[in-house]
Amino acid sequence: MDFSKAQFEKAYGTLSQLPPCREPEIVFSGRSNVGKSSLINKVFNRKNLARVSSVPGKTVTINFYSAGGGVKIVDLPGYGYAKVAKTEKQRWASMMEGYFKSGRDIRLVVQLVDMRHPPTADDLTMIEFLEYNKYPFIVALTKSDKLNKTEYKNRLESIKTELSGVPENRIIPFSAINGEGAETIRNYIIKCAEENNVN
Repeated sequence: MDFSKAQFEKAYGTLSQLPPCREPEIVFSGRSNVGKSSLINKVFNRKNLARVSSVPGKTVTINFYSAGGGVKIVDLPGYGYAKVAKTEKQRWASMMEGYFKSGRDIRLVVQLVDMRHPPTADDLTMIEFLEYNKYPFIVALTKSDKLNKTEYKNRLESIKTELSGVPENRIIPFSAINGEGAETIRNYIIKCAEENNVN
């Protein structure tokens, strides 16, 4: 796959609109305002591939990108934003369940968690879902640059306990500012897209 050739294809707001799966898919998941668009842009070396919003809960569609080499990138709507209406949360839940249950060739889920804070209940639920259904995944700890050295060390140790079921090599501190973790995430994406092996 060629990261530099990634481009936006289409956004889908309902489950019935989703296209059939014809290529391996790399999925990005995380709560609202965790930095998903910034991570996608950094990993693919593109400033505006994914639109960065200052308004949490803005991404309410499943966004598809082509990534060259017959691989699709799938950006799922952010979850857990309190001000979203209950009906919107139900629509999100229905879309997520439908997406994962539609027999897609999901090679890797990049699950984003804000490194500055313990994983939320929604984060843990999502990780448990991925583990239970045996989806290959890594955890990207976003906004690592916002911690000083002591905070960084302490949070990394705490997260290993908070996410005790996740192998340490699959927990990756990431910064969209200084690029920490971007190359590691790229390598996981390439390996899983080509070999279907997260280990």
